[in-house]
Amino acid sequence: MSETLKRLCAWSGPATVAVALVGWLIAGVLPLPLGSSSTTDEVVAFYGHDTRVLIGLVIAQLGVCLVFPLIALITLAMLRIEGRTPLLTIIQAVTGAATGVLLLMPMLLMAVIAFRPDRTPELTVTLNDIAWLLFLTPIAPFMIQNIAIGTAILGDKRSLLPRWVGYFNFWVAAAFIPDVLAFFFHDGAFSWRGVFVFWLALFAYAAFLIVMGVVLRNADLDTRTES
Repeated sequence: MSETLKRLCAWSGPATVAVALVGWLIAGVLPLPLGSSSTTDEVVAFYGHDTRVLIGLVIAQLGVCLVFPLIALITLAMLRIEGRTPLLTIIQAVTGAATGVLLLMPMLLMAVIAFRPDRTPELTVTLNDIAWLLFLTPIAPFMIQNIAIGTAILGDKRSLLPRWVGYFNFWVAAAFIPDVLAFFFHDGAFSWRGVFVFWLALFAYAAFLIVMGVVLRNADLDTRTES
């Protein structure tokens, strides 16, 4: 593998964070996203700025798709770790691909809402609820991916990647657990825009993409002898 290609795949992690955040800022998703307690008028008004929202979401979609090269690089690193029985590698690759799709689908759904802002207010609110709950609550693939990465790293006696990265991945997996509470709370810290749901997950996942990108950029993935 060429060093240039490896570098591009590694930096796609931080690039995912940067591009997606820019898109969300333009769309108005950040700094304060719509909440499950937002009124019908607030939701309709948000999607009424259809051109701005669409531009921002298109950028966010492009940013989210940048995660796939990083997942491929993580897969390569785990293959080096596991050798001829890459069960954890396969688990990570499958769940990693699923996480990318799960991040992309809500952005597409929000864009669909903004595409036709003259829908009935009730339908707009329903579609917005689906988009946000789809964005935040399907935590299992994310957690399984991080647990697979952490388990592989901590089980590697030759330490291709630092052991703290394994423990870090377990922390990221744990940070997603509160997200399912978004089904039960309409406001407060455990609602979908609350600190323990949206903001903790956003920080943890952004940290995961940045840390894995930087660590893999510096890892020796070419000269390692497979077991």
